[in-house]
Amino acid sequence: MNNSKQDMVNAIKAEALRLGFADCAISPATIASEHYQYLQTWLKAGHHGDMTWMEERAEQRADPKILWPDAKSVIMLSYSYAPSYDPMLLAEMKDKARISVYAQGRDYHDIVKKLLKALARWMVEKYPDYPLKVFVDTAPVMEKRLAHQSGLGWQGKHSNVISRSHGNWIFLGAIYTALDLPPDKEARDNCGACTACQTACPTNAFIAPYRLDAASCISYLTIENKAPIARKFRAAIGNHIYGCDDCLAACPWNKFADSAHRQKAMLPKIEMFAPNIADLLQLDDAAFREFFSGSPVKRTGRDRFIRNVLIAAGNSGNAQYIGPIIILLDDPHAVVRGAAIWALSMLDKDQFHAQRSLRLPQEQDANVIAEWNEICPVEAIIT
Repeated sequence: MNNSKQDMVNAIKAEALRLGFADCAISPATIASEHYQYLQTWLKAGHHGDMTWMEERAEQRADPKILWPDAKSVIMLSYSYAPSYDPMLLAEMKDKARISVYAQGRDYHDIVKKLLKALARWMVEKYPDYPLKVFVDTAPVMEKRLAHQSGLGWQGKHSNVISRSHGNWIFLGAIYTALDLPPDKEARDNCGACTACQTACPTNAFIAPYRLDAASCISYLTIENKAPIARKFRAAIGNHIYGCDDCLAACPWNKFADSAHRQKAMLPKIEMFAPNIADLLQLDDAAFREFFSGSPVKRTGRDRFIRNVLIAAGNSGNAQYIGPIIILLDDPHAVVRGAAIWALSMLDKDQFHAQRSLRLPQEQDANVIAEWNEICPVEAIIT
């Protein structure tokens, strides 16, 4: 190699920025054992919910060299999706559904992976003797810890990475390389005494600063969770139908996040910004797939998505949804029927009891039967 290692780092960073990444930094391909122990404690406590894939490959997640023995360095990259508006604007607009900022445009997996592959091709051409592997969110990689080690940002009290330059509106990507590159300085934690993200959480999912119970998080409940959403969380979900940005939006470091860094590919689609709950309740599987084509929302499937929309409808206080909700009481999918029962119970107690007498005798699913048999929350119902 004719160039010094630092020249190589400088060249890689320059190319990353040229491609559209917000930042690039180098981490060693090692993670301190204390972080593996923390991961194990977190998993044993069940804070990962039903995300069993996290425990199945925990060792690979905690040690890059187990995942790929040839790894010498990890090139960490961030991609900004900073919004140009306050995501909390829709919080009080009960007839509008809230979709997480990152999911309002094209699927970020496709966008970031395409850029990572472009950088990887450039590296292979420039340094052909050094193999590499590209990862974005779908492999057992501890991206947040590696980002912290690389200096890309620190892992904040909400457990997400915060950059001094881009706030916490960033996606992370990683390139494991056989190049032995000089690492950047580890990031310093700049959260201080701030607890804004902790107090912003609607479901109190933070057990302590830096420690999230994912099984109580709205993002988990509306995306990863395949079961009926537990009753204790439903009111707190409000009009969130896919993910939640409340803790991210609360972070004061976002004042340094410039939406100009957000690439065109991540701009929100107009129809995704504030869709009407009334329209979403009417989506069948084909219409759902068409509406969310190219969006990460599509991954949840129509049934879980309609479950979420029904929770938002039940929280709206709007009686105009009663008709569409009654139709969904006969949906072929139990998770939809169960959510429709709850939504109806929140909006019209008389209709709830009338529909119960018609449908409960024929119901076969245990979860749906349990919904019918719950005490109707009279104090929260529009009479």
